Amino acid sequence: MKRTELLQEIRRMRFEELYGGWQKGRLSQEEAAQILGVCDRTFRRQICRYEESGLEGLNARRLTQASHRRAPVDEVIALGERYRKSYRGWNVKHFYSWYSRDGGKRSYTWVKNTLQRQGLVSKSKKKGAHRLRRERSPLPGMMLHQDGSSHEWVLGKKWDLIVTMDDATNQHYSMFFVYEEGTASSFQGVQDVIMKRGLFSSIYTDRGSHYWFTPEEGGKVNKTQLTQFGRAMQQLGVGMIPAYSPEARGRSERMFRTHQDRLTKELAANNITTMDAANRYLKKVYQPAFNKEFRQEALEKGSAFVPWIGTHIEDILCEHHERTVTSDNCVSFEGKTLQIPPDKYRCHYVRVKVNVHRYIDGSLAIFHGPRRLADYDENGLLKNKKKEKAA
Repeated sequence: MKRTELLQEIRRMRFEELYGGWQKGRLSQEEAAQILGVCDRTFRRQICRYEESGLEGLNARRLTQASHRRAPVDEVIALGERYRKSYRGWNVKHFYSWYSRDGGKRSYTWVKNTLQRQGLVSKSKKKGAHRLRRERSPLPGMMLHQDGSSHEWVLGKKWDLIVTMDDATNQHYSMFFVYEEGTASSFQGVQDVIMKRGLFSSIYTDRGSHYWFTPEEGGKVNKTQLTQFGRAMQQLGVGMIPAYSPEARGRSERMFRTHQDRLTKELAANNITTMDAANRYLKKVYQPAFNKEFRQEALEKGSAFVPWIGTHIEDILCEHHERTVTSDNCVSFEGKTLQIPPDKYRCHYVRVKVNVHRYIDGSLAIFHGPRRLADYDENGLLKNKKKEKAA
């Protein structure tokens, strides 16, 4: 199944479940729209299309069509030239008053955004917002939190604890120790959740470099230049939400303070000193006990999780790197030379662009389009396929 078809099927399944919840009165239109990641108006339009044409009415039909209200390119260029020649240095409000007097028909917002996109005026700093306490999500799977805590969990050893938890119930779906938080640990946490529960709607994270690309330190994230993690979430249709302050991650911070107090004592009491033993203790003892004590009931009955209907989730939740095959049918990747073995489909792959996948465990694979050419261990050595099949 192609990615676009898979995402469309997931959206339709989500809508059908939420439509049933709305009809039975378990969800309001606002809550259902939030789970889908659309506004209330869009959700109401989807209801009308669904009731008229069934699931086929939900298919996207205008993804490639430009809006008929979009300004012509000539008008956009002319506005910039006019400002540049006669009004440079004027603020937008002042310029707009003269623009309107001269017969301009566009809105103030359009004029402002057009000048800002051309770099003629700068964006003003956002005024301080009045912060309000954010209520928990009404359904499990509507929003997850993922974060890591670096701490001396065992005497003399500093590890990172990676936790993926539900905003609605505080339930911890994944907990494990790693030596250093990064892309692989983030993928592992998400994979644990999808394999146990299914696809979720959104994930809330800090602005770590493995989650987001931030052009300016302390500034806003770039939502178009994606990291490996961002690319995987986009491929799965999962929304990403960045946190811009410690207060925004208050629930994660309070949860980690509890773990730092309790978990260190329990590991010491059980004479656990290695990471493998600590991870086994987390999975079998600590995580179930913590969820039993701290899990809360969701505000609404039901679930926003959608069963995973695709295959090979590990090929999505991994790093993708494009490379060009050299004249000896090899691919260079981070100091390793990956030899492509001969196959029956092509005489050679010289100058062909391929994708190198690096998996959570460090192993590698080369793909040409959807076809897997070869598998390698973390050192770049070709795996013996015959032995793997026999095993």
